[in-house]
Amino acid sequence: MKNAVVAGGTTGMGREIALHYLRRGARVTVIGSTPSRGEQFLRDAEPLDGEASYLQADLLSVAENHRVIKEVTARHEALDALVLAAMVPFVKRRETVDGLEGAFVLYYLSRFILSYGLTDLLERGETPIITNIGATGITKGAVNWDDLQFAKKFSMVQATLSGGRANDLLAVHYLQNHPDGRTKYFGVQPPYTKSGTNHLPQPLRTVAKVSAALFAKPPAESVRDTLAVMDDQPDERLILRAVGEPVDPTLKTFDPDDAKRLYELTLPMI
Repeated sequence: MKNAVVAGGTTGMGREIALHYLRRGARVTVIGSTPSRGEQFLRDAEPLDGEASYLQADLLSVAENHRVIKEVTARHEALDALVLAAMVPFVKRRETVDGLEGAFVLYYLSRFILSYGLTDLLERGETPIITNIGATGITKGAVNWDDLQFAKKFSMVQATLSGGRANDLLAVHYLQNHPDGRTKYFGVQPPYTKSGTNHLPQPLRTVAKVSAALFAKPPAESVRDTLAVMDDQPDERLILRAVGEPVDPTLKTFDPDDAKRLYELTLPMI
């Protein structure tokens, strides 16, 4: 039986990936912050062939991420897939219980903790893969090295771009630190997708809703290329795709020296 964990698995692409595994008879744990969505996911999963469970957690908290690792370890003896899909845009600076900036935590730090913390389970899987849904292939913006938490001056756009570039480097330093591992790291930029959530305030919420109705793809369609790679994995351990197309791993956004630097800066935060 395959085993999968999906962070951000009650809506959007994460939900579709979880349901895909359940249809194939897998044991799947989805992680989300809203109990009502988790309960709806379990109802939708009930007629499928796999075993579904929901784990409520606030991934903005470092302690909660570590609790998730403990609970997942208690539920699964091995993992074939870890999917990282949780993300919320913050218009204003959101300081977490740990004194960190929210976008940085959801887009990078939570994914760091879960990737590294669940490695032992992944290495026991048949064809283990970490699928990190973000902005792979986008080269705009840069890690805000001088102020990772945007404590001096916050911009939603700059904070999101900085988190995205940090997320790109996560794939690189993860493989740097596991050179002999079997787990593959799959960085994905999906098509513009109707996520099923809209955390923006008005009037941005209405603008986003109209834009999604006009241009965004439904999650079931957006996830096809991602599932094709997960189900039929290429040989390389670092897999990078943007809207279904390969991304050059030698881009500056995947600089190995920057990856090492970020890893060293991250350790004291976890």
